[in-house]
Amino acid sequence: MQTLERVALFSTKKDYLLFFALLLALFTLALSYEYYKYRQLTKFDSQLADVTVMKAYNKTKVTKKGKTRSYKVLKLKSDEGFLFYTIASKKLQNLQDKRLHVELWAGDVTFEEYLKGFFAFSKILKIYKEPTLKQKTASFIDTQHNNSEIAKLYKALFLALPLPTSMQTHFSNLGISHLVAISGFHLGVLAGILFFLFKYPYQFLQNRYFPYRSYKRDSFGFISIILLSYLLFLDSPPSLLRAYAMLIIGFILYHRGVKIISMQTLLLTMLLLLALFPKLLLSIGFWLSISGVFYIFLFLIYCKSCNKLLEFVLLPFWVYLMMLPFSMAIFGNFSLYHPLSILLTTLFTLFYPLAIALHVIGLGDLLDTPLHYLLHVNTHASQIPLAKIYLIIEIFLSLAAIFSKKALYLLLGYTLLLFIYCIYNVA
Repeated sequence: MQTLERVALFSTKKDYLLFFALLLALFTLALSYEYYKYRQLTKFDSQLADVTVMKAYNKTKVTKKGKTRSYKVLKLKSDEGFLFYTIASKKLQNLQDKRLHVELWAGDVTFEEYLKGFFAFSKILKIYKEPTLKQKTASFIDTQHNNSEIAKLYKALFLALPLPTSMQTHFSNLGISHLVAISGFHLGVLAGILFFLFKYPYQFLQNRYFPYRSYKRDSFGFISIILLSYLLFLDSPPSLLRAYAMLIIGFILYHRGVKIISMQTLLLTMLLLLALFPKLLLSIGFWLSISGVFYIFLFLIYCKSCNKLLEFVLLPFWVYLMMLPFSMAIFGNFSLYHPLSILLTTLFTLFYPLAIALHVIGLGDLLDTPLHYLLHVNTHASQIPLAKIYLIIEIFLSLAAIFSKKALYLLLGYTLLLFIYCIYNVA
């Protein structure tokens, strides 16, 4: 039986020009709106705002006079969507995810600082007492664990709450920072779970009451609404936003017979997101997320004729090697346990849905023993800072690999050499 070949999204220069004109218009409108909000914020020396505490931690520094000063640093997100840092008294406790009414002084903030996230002095005028849904969920997770570190890990996995710096460093040494920082990988697992849960009840009802309905369209509608609710609940982390947008765009293109696994699709999705949300230009999480998908697509494009089982086995090794230079350039931590992230990433696809199910039924502590070991393994990590030039070389080879198999082999050899260099420095 002959199958229809899927087509490219755009086939003529006119299609590209029209699309890029649309993107430019969207980008101009979105950036103009951000500038309007910036002007409203900086119109006066101070402004009143309702904010949510995204992160709260204590910090100590030595003043010029040699005195030690301790204070609390808060990362806040306003209801208008801008992020900023401020300081508060260290006496204030349990502010994580609290809703605050503050006065902030942001009159001297530049537009670039506004887009990236800025520092401003502020005064807390009111702490809202009513707990948010996220706080209630966090408390529900806390009640299932005696170990506070494990509870914090699960809250990072399920609620995108920040981990303490010591835990972040530990997971970076193990090479699994991408697993504990909720991202498109987690969204993909959730989509798979929802698809499985929706399939059999829907098919039972469909066969009896509405056989004329399309299972693919209805299941996608159901899953996309649930995932959108979860995305909004987590305040739309950039990597999750990218993954959700690709899910929506991917289904629309697939339904219309357009090729999905292509660099064209990834590029257009990326540009559309940047046009709609200009702040993503300055988000490291967004670019790391795009890089991860890029290397998955690159692998699938060149290995489309490979055995599916072989693809499943090789893909984690490939993604690990390709993302290693990014990890070393940003974090710089490496240990002999680092390559085990390949295995841990594969096992995570089983662990994540199981952990969700156990917490839903109130048995979230059943997996605490292996997690306790993972949290306390001595990684003997070393700092191996990687100069940015090495990352630039990898990016250049990666782009060339889209068009040339020779460049692909050079890219693979280059990342293997960097991996051997890291092993040599910690062995």
